[in-house]
Amino acid sequence: MPRSVNHVASRKRRKKIMKLAKGYWGARSKVYTVAKNAVEKGLQYAYRDRRNKKRAFRRLWIVRINAAARLNGTTYSKLMHDLSKSDIQLNRKVLADLAMNHPDTFKSVVGKVS
Repeated sequence: MPRSVNHVASRKRRKKIMKLAKGYWGARSKVYTVAKNAVEKGLQYAYRDRRNKKRAFRRLWIVRINAAARLNGTTYSKLMHDLSKSDIQLNRKVLADLAMNHPDTFKSVVGKVS
């Protein structure tokens, strides 16, 4: 009796990988085995970097808050300490946005806590 092979499912599996590899250079977008390796690696990087992005943005916000705080005569660490002491619950994302786009409001926040 001949062997039964599910061509529909295996074709679908390969097409899924090849679709994810669209836009890759050379054999990475043409050859299934190479594309499969490239896609798997790309998905690993995507998973990792979704977490790293959060760290990178937090660092950026801290740099922006520190620069604006120093323009207003204090430092980042003193500002954050004073904010927590006076129970003002503004997160770093909001503070960085205020520092960049609304410096007068940021100045009033700094004045309120110090």
